[in-house]
Amino acid sequence: MSASTPSASNQPTARAATVYNYGSINIDHVYRVPHLVRPGETLSSTDYQIVLGGKGANQTIALARAGGRVTHWGQLGRADEWALETLRDAGADIDEVALLEGSSGHTVIQVDDKGENAIVLFGGTNQRFTLERIDELLTNADSEGWLLLQNECNDIEEVIRQALNRGLKVAFNPAPMTPAIRELPLTELSLLFVNRGEAAALVELDEQSDADTLIRALQTALPGVDIVLTLGAAGAWRIDGTRGDTLYQPARPVQAVDTTGAGDTFIGYYMAALQADRDATTCLERATAAAALAVQRPGAATGIPAVNEVETFLQIAGRPE
Repeated sequence: MSASTPSASNQPTARAATVYNYGSINIDHVYRVPHLVRPGETLSSTDYQIVLGGKGANQTIALARAGGRVTHWGQLGRADEWALETLRDAGADIDEVALLEGSSGHTVIQVDDKGENAIVLFGGTNQRFTLERIDELLTNADSEGWLLLQNECNDIEEVIRQALNRGLKVAFNPAPMTPAIRELPLTELSLLFVNRGEAAALVELDEQSDADTLIRALQTALPGVDIVLTLGAAGAWRIDGTRGDTLYQPARPVQAVDTTGAGDTFIGYYMAALQADRDATTCLERATAAAALAVQRPGAATGIPAVNEVETFLQIAGRPE
């Protein structure tokens, strides 16, 4: 079975609600460097690749490879139509991806020898959604579905409000985090995904705050919202917005090669498990396992594992201590 094809046993049932991903599609320019470039420094790259990227596209690919049903709402420069092949091969519905004249969204990514990365982002066609197109997309969406979105496309507030008005459940990953995020109707979300930096910025705490402090602040700021807090090598937490319960999932101990896209892999696998009515423990286990596989491979979209790989990994690795 190819790495991009989900196993038949993990395809969503006919009644599974569609996840509509209002998400970025970028062309990633990835440079391998001995260390992240310092101000005023000129640094030679040891490798260079041009690949499909964008948090939206990565999350769609992960969700599809996990066996989920996902429709991508996106925009791409016409000259970069080749990049859609990866989305299509993963099993995503790309009928609502529009090809426009002009520059696609793109990034310049440095990846160092420790697997850490630094990213410069240009919005391009991701920032050119019209209100008419947004209205059309949401009008045609199944009100039983989920809306998944990040902060790399324009008019996020309009999209969230229209989705809520139409009865969709909304899952939001506020990346990149900006001050304007705090003005969005976050308390009306069904699910929020944040990493340590995003959580700290959202509740205006120091990024070095411990997990307990961040969790308490998030619960106070966003009562009633289910929240998933990812902490990289320190694992992940799920906060139940209704009961206030917390659930912890340790990270898998692996050697990271490239952390680019690991968070997107986590989110896609979590959403696919949620779509399949898995419990919170299983959602966290599968998402964490998928992210652990992803960081051992170079690239973002290219590093996202297939569902059969994740299941094999879980069988071999068992539960982390």
